[in-house]
Amino acid sequence: MIVITTPTGQIGHQVLNNLLENDEPIRVIVRDPSRLSPRERERVEVVQGSHGDLDVVTRAFAGADSVFWLVPPDPHAESVEAAYVGFSRPACDAFKTQGVKRVVGVSAFGRGAAVAANAGYVTASLAMDDLIASTGVSYRALTMPPFMDNLLHQVESIKNQGMFFDIVSGDLKQPTCATRDIATVGARLLLDHTWSGVASRPVLGPEDLSFNDMAQIMSEVLGRPVRFQQIPGVALKARLTGFGMTDAMAQGMVDMIVAYDQGLATAEPRTAESTTPTSFRQWYEEVLGPAVLA
Repeated sequence: MIVITTPTGQIGHQVLNNLLENDEPIRVIVRDPSRLSPRERERVEVVQGSHGDLDVVTRAFAGADSVFWLVPPDPHAESVEAAYVGFSRPACDAFKTQGVKRVVGVSAFGRGAAVAANAGYVTASLAMDDLIASTGVSYRALTMPPFMDNLLHQVESIKNQGMFFDIVSGDLKQPTCATRDIATVGARLLLDHTWSGVASRPVLGPEDLSFNDMAQIMSEVLGRPVRFQQIPGVALKARLTGFGMTDAMAQGMVDMIVAYDQGLATAEPRTAESTTPTSFRQWYEEVLGPAVLA
């Protein structure tokens, strides 16, 4: 039995769809089952509720061999530790009581890097990894750089202003990955019953690119100029809190991106295993470009 959390989310939905053609029994934890497609509802067992609730995860993990674990975004959390570690505590209790063997979790890399100690969401993700590993389950932390898919939040500015924004320097080359590749790696691990122990599994995409490189690719594919504009951290934080995010979560986001600008995303050495296939150009042509043109 494989249990999928966040089955209607950006990554969890793709993990689920990668598993549907296999014979493994699948159970999902979902707040609103109506968001599952008819095909998904026919194929999976549904446990309704939040995977931050002890009663829900205890029911969902009963008889489970493997769990896909992803903490959902919580812009209203009182701290990044509460959002990641606090949210994961009930599941960690259930991993132990229900005898879960393997957990595949979405995390971030940076362990051992000096800047990771004050890297907001990254620091909290690493603390979550330690908590999960302490339960005795075999654990694979999917560790990623920034997602290409994060640019979907800037569709309107790309469309209307020909610009996108970030704190990171426009010339800094760093890895970036597509969520589809994260989901592919995650599904493979969930279907593999041979691994054990605790380790990370980086997902780095096929190449290192700067935001200026991305702007050039966008311009070529779109057929009109797109440029990147670096903004100060205080401007990003003001925008996030203006959307209703708590001060702590907004600061956690800023701290994470500042750490990337200080080299956190380039701290993980690229290997053949960590290199994944979806290029930024391909992702732009298939995902972001159509959204901009819609």
